[in-house]
Amino acid sequence: MIRFSKYLWIYFLLSALVLVPGMYSLVRWGLVPAIDFTGGTLLEVSVPKPVTDQMFMILAGNAKVTLSSIQQSQGGTYLLRLKPEQDSSLKTFEETLLTLTKPAPKILRNETVGPVLGKELLTKALAAALLAIIGILSYVAYAFRNVRFGVAAIVALAHDLLVVLGCFSLFGHFFHVEVDTLFVTAFLTTMSFSVHDTIVVFDRIREYRKYGDRMVFDDLCDRALTETIGRSTANSLTIIFMLLALVLLGGSTTYWFVVALLIGTVSGTYSSPFVATPVLLVWNRRANQKKKS
Repeated sequence: MIRFSKYLWIYFLLSALVLVPGMYSLVRWGLVPAIDFTGGTLLEVSVPKPVTDQMFMILAGNAKVTLSSIQQSQGGTYLLRLKPEQDSSLKTFEETLLTLTKPAPKILRNETVGPVLGKELLTKALAAALLAIIGILSYVAYAFRNVRFGVAAIVALAHDLLVVLGCFSLFGHFFHVEVDTLFVTAFLTTMSFSVHDTIVVFDRIREYRKYGDRMVFDDLCDRALTETIGRSTANSLTIIFMLLALVLLGGSTTYWFVVALLIGTVSGTYSSPFVATPVLLVWNRRANQKKKS
């Protein structure tokens, strides 16, 4: 049996090393919202010849539209994000884009989202996350007949979500990565995966206590982690390898979506044994100290 409970401070230190930079970035710079939330137009343009960002800015100025960002992807493709504009201005800008080079560029994608719809999407995304957290807390606390298990699971869940948010705040500041509805999908998926492995460990602890095992609680947790760590790691690696393949070989459209899933999966694999269970251990130790005093 591996004595996981002896090294709680190491687990909390590792989590702090990951969380602190991300939290600092979130507080100072925040996230970079895509047009899904702010409203605007996204144009994906394939240009046969190399062009500079300044050329796009000149065309936008002539058409009286505002370019919020220009991102070059593979194969001479550019993602142009524009702030909400009138239809006539957008049409003029699209027409001028076709004169940028010879042969003429091709507009591969044209998506427009209004600012009202963007705010509605953001509100619904936050509401969905809050409802999921409340539901998970209530279910785990009821299933294990102990609110400590529910709170510990939510702490691990919050750990994983903050890791994903912090990473994308840093990506947004340094690499101009925007968060969109696909990011929300990855965000909610991380929530489900985080709790999945945590419940496996907690269920093993509950079984030992149910059948009257007289080991102290620290030993019960160590035994449960020792017996489940191999299964959890093998299960997570199958997902991680698949996501790595998508990161390396997948398209640019879903690249950051897969990156978000990968970060959430790695964090969820770590948090179940090294965040949720340590929180449960620390809480139990303090409760026992209060009883003794």
